Amino acid sequence: MVKDRNGRPVPCESGQDGFLRFLYGNAFGRVLLKVMASRPVSVLVGGYMNSRLSVRRIKKSLAEFDVDLSELEETSFHSYNAFFTRKKKTEFLRFDPSEDAFCAPADSKLTVYPLTPDGKFTVKGVPYTASELLGSEEDASRFAGGYAFVFRLSVDDYHRYSYIDDGAEISHRKIRGEFHTVNPIALEKLPVFHRNAREVTVLDTLRFGRIAFVEVGAMLVGKIVNTHRETFRKGDEKGYFEFGGSTVVLLTQKDAVLPDADILENSREEIETKVRLGESVGKKQ
Repeated sequence: MVKDRNGRPVPCESGQDGFLRFLYGNAFGRVLLKVMASRPVSVLVGGYMNSRLSVRRIKKSLAEFDVDLSELEETSFHSYNAFFTRKKKTEFLRFDPSEDAFCAPADSKLTVYPLTPDGKFTVKGVPYTASELLGSEEDASRFAGGYAFVFRLSVDDYHRYSYIDDGAEISHRKIRGEFHTVNPIALEKLPVFHRNAREVTVLDTLRFGRIAFVEVGAMLVGKIVNTHRETFRKGDEKGYFEFGGSTVVLLTQKDAVLPDADILENSREEIETKVRLGESVGKKQ
């Protein structure tokens, strides 16, 4: 279930749910899943989405996702990926100006999980460790006792993401992996965030200390595209995902950020909270 910040249920994409239950809950489906979650298939689909053959899909998506073309820098697209990675005009990319506001890096559905003193957290009953997620025990040790903010982007979301504070990049690594869907159906079956391809950037921020910023690829996502900056300002674009749903995970240090009460309550009940890019989702402690 997904709710907005006023506690109202939000309709979720459901057309693919039956197929995903087949893939992740059926022996025959799991055979097909091995192919669909592979890198070659994601690259192949990404190639199609970058071609002019995919343009015909745009009209349907414009109506289905209720896209406001007046907010966009460009309104003519040479491929579906060009539409999918559309960029908004600067005036529509607003960040909460409060200095203590911990802002969402993307339009998404958010859940928040506390990290134990040994860096573990649980998503949909599936255990994770910060060291496996980040691919580094040394980096993971900095976030023990903090929070994991999981921002799930579905196909209808704006697929560009931004830095949430002023700061500098400390390190960056790419971790090869598979391309499972980040739909909750898969999260209940597999440690998707550990198994999927992802990029990890450790940030030193002005107001919130060290933050691990992790982009997780997903089924049929052709590419994670990051623009690396030695230094950055709050609201600067960090990168974007090409076609498909995907996820950004932020790990925060102990006593650095306090998530908003409604988001914590929803997360305890396994309810995602719909948030917008730049919206405050927590406060500096």
